[in-house]
Amino acid sequence: MDLPSVGLGTMRINDPEPILTALAAGYRHIDTAQIYDNQDVVGDALDKTKVSLDSVTIATKLWVDALAAERVESAARESADLLGVDTLDLLYVHRPRGRYDRATTLAAFDRIVNKGLVDDVGVSNFELEELNQAVDTLETPLSAHQTELHPLYYKPELLEHARKYGYTVVGYSPLAGGRVNEIDVITDIADTHETTPEAVAIAWAVNKDPVVTIPKASSERHIYANLDAAELNLTTAQIDAIDSIEREKELYPE
Repeated sequence: MDLPSVGLGTMRINDPEPILTALAAGYRHIDTAQIYDNQDVVGDALDKTKVSLDSVTIATKLWVDALAAERVESAARESADLLGVDTLDLLYVHRPRGRYDRATTLAAFDRIVNKGLVDDVGVSNFELEELNQAVDTLETPLSAHQTELHPLYYKPELLEHARKYGYTVVGYSPLAGGRVNEIDVITDIADTHETTPEAVAIAWAVNKDPVVTIPKASSERHIYANLDAAELNLTTAQIDAIDSIEREKELYPE
């Protein structure tokens, strides 16, 4: 998928105003999920915005209780209705858990693509073996894998897999839950560039091919700052220094 470097994550956003602000600022990728319980809020913003929705990728995810093959289509239609769209731009398997069965669930995703209910299929929080199974099973090309990715946690092998099979990695929680402010390497680089640790973390993430990122932001200042961060140019040495940080703090383990 041709996704912009920075999109808007909406977990815990329950007011359309930040989403409207983001769209007006230039965001063209909005990410939500059934489990966030805010698809109607995102839909309200989409209904009110003056931005053409043809230029915006709206992504959502089916939670584990909607992954049984017989449930996929109705759950996807429920999401589309809440979002106020006829077609979901990108629909993910949120986690390969619950009643997820590789063969039957992914076949159901293929069917709703063929019916025109969904344009692109993604998976989220998959490991390498599960990614291989998805690539082998789907008739629809895999478009995206959403995974936790920040200076304290990422898996280079997942990026390599994405490069091999030609899909996008959508990194969530790029600010490590605010912990980037506590990392000396990050704060030193931020001081060098006269910017914030958050901007450095976002710039580091989107430097990694084929990564885009979806930081959550609700204030106007952070919405604009996160978008601008993609333009920050880090040196190779600075990227290497961040890569060398010990990675051990997964925020959202299974």
